[in-house]
Amino acid sequence: MSKTYSMDLRERLIAFVEAGHSRREAAARFSVSPSCAVKLLARYRSTGSASPARVGRPSGGGKLSDHVSFLVAEVEAQPDVMMPELARKLAAERGLTVHPASISRVLCWAGYTYKKNSDGLGVRTRGHP
Repeated sequence: MSKTYSMDLRERLIAFVEAGHSRREAAARFSVSPSCAVKLLARYRSTGSASPARVGRPSGGGKLSDHVSFLVAEVEAQPDVMMPELARKLAAERGLTVHPASISRVLCWAGYTYKKNSDGLGVRTRGHP
């Protein structure tokens, strides 16, 4: 993934355009693409800030977000449940098909970890705060 341009460059580009030059002139002068200059000025005029926008999707909006309580209840009832088994229960009871790795990520986000006990058996437990 590429890095964002520095705030210094962003501020100089905005100042150059504010001084009366075109966005394409600013792009050529500061060696950025014309679309970068156009988008930067549009962002600056709409938000008042030259800082880069957040990269990536917002957290908490996945298709499992409405089913976290169901998953936590299943793990509380049976701590050694396996992820493929949870995926089958979710499909049977809620009609939602997901990959077991997605369930594991949601449970890790909810504070559960998978640890083996002294008998070599794995148990999913809630981590310490």
